[in-house]
Amino acid sequence: MPTCIALIAHDRKKDDIVAFAQRHRHILSRYQLIATGTTGQRIQQGTDLPIERMQSGPLGGDAQIATRVVDGDVAAIIFLIDPLYAQPHEPDIQALLRICNVHNVPLATNLATAEAVVQQLSQARVGHLIFNPVAGQGNPDQDLALIRQLLEPQIQLQVTLTNEDEDPAEQAQRAIAAGADLILASGGDGTISAVAGATLNTEIPFGIIPRGTANAFAAALAIPGHIQGACETILAGTTRVVDTARCNGSPFILLTGIGFEAEMVDRASRELKNRLGTLAYLLAGVQQFHEQTAFHAVIDIEGELIEFETGTITVANAAPATSILAQGFGQVLVDDGLLDVTISTPQTRLQSFAAITSLFTAALVNTPTNREDIIRLRTSRLRITTNPPQKVVVDGEIIGTESVELECVPRSLVVFAPLANQLPSSSTSETKEEPADPSTSTEQQA
Repeated sequence: MPTCIALIAHDRKKDDIVAFAQRHRHILSRYQLIATGTTGQRIQQGTDLPIERMQSGPLGGDAQIATRVVDGDVAAIIFLIDPLYAQPHEPDIQALLRICNVHNVPLATNLATAEAVVQQLSQARVGHLIFNPVAGQGNPDQDLALIRQLLEPQIQLQVTLTNEDEDPAEQAQRAIAAGADLILASGGDGTISAVAGATLNTEIPFGIIPRGTANAFAAALAIPGHIQGACETILAGTTRVVDTARCNGSPFILLTGIGFEAEMVDRASRELKNRLGTLAYLLAGVQQFHEQTAFHAVIDIEGELIEFETGTITVANAAPATSILAQGFGQVLVDDGLLDVTISTPQTRLQSFAAITSLFTAALVNTPTNREDIIRLRTSRLRITTNPPQKVVVDGEIIGTESVELECVPRSLVVFAPLANQLPSSSTSETKEEPADPSTSTEQQA
């Protein structure tokens, strides 16, 4: 569905259209507005609504709007005409009426029909899509065209392309401020995470159309990894309320990795991911496996300290089975109000390989690993300090080497996703065990 409303008024009707825009400012603010020159100026002065101004009517502004109708950009036109005293220089309704009839676009010519049109528009769903054109290995123009084809029959879609100069979170915040009914993101986990961070605690449904390399968050929620299936999930309208988390105050949805995970992600460059896809992470992981060295770490959970030597720490809010280093419990619950912490403490490379194999098996059978060299914790909040300082990766982005404070933000994100009973449930999946010596294997609820 197009998301543009055109506003035109004859000279004696300009006060009426300004008053109309003031009355319906909230609804109009959800749409892109275009108007002929003087009408647009008057409305902008009277409402502060952003308006794209065409030429004035006598200079062909109405013809420019007609062109936008032909291009499929216009959802409705409100053209308040003066049936008794219209001047020869003012826009003629007949040409615009013909174009609207041909392209089935509603055209209101008086306040009564304008009220009816805006009432209908108020019931339509407006979705803002943050689209990353450089994500994945597909053709972005074809991908976007397919998304429009699938969604626009039911959703009035406004598209914003990501760019190097702007944070996707800021783009999402503007969409929220504009009154979006839905926030959608299409790209890799970095784009998804940034947009989700802007959407949390708003209760605005968040839709995911994965087009990245790993697409881990979509996989964790059983959202299809292809465009058609993801769009069908959004159109189905089923939502889940899931946890998010914060690392040093910044939101994340997947996991924070320290040591091995961060080094692996750092090695998997954009060029490598473009060439190899998910194999880029496997190659980077193999290379890092042979080079990773142990470091000293201290975990502080509400004043209780746990110290150990390790090569990798993973703190997960959500993670699919493919995120092997997060699988200390065999699955990561997305709605339990807790973070899953998995710490591997093997002494040799052979033991490290065995630990990874154990985590992989745990994920396959959804059962906690019982190796003594794997520490696993569940907690709502913790602080991690490493010596020497280690790289830290948050949802695929390297943030530095400082100490990190992490906390769960329970039930803070509404996501279009399959029903919860199609995924692991927090009511049936948690395994209780007696805590062992903290230097070997630990399960803690905080």
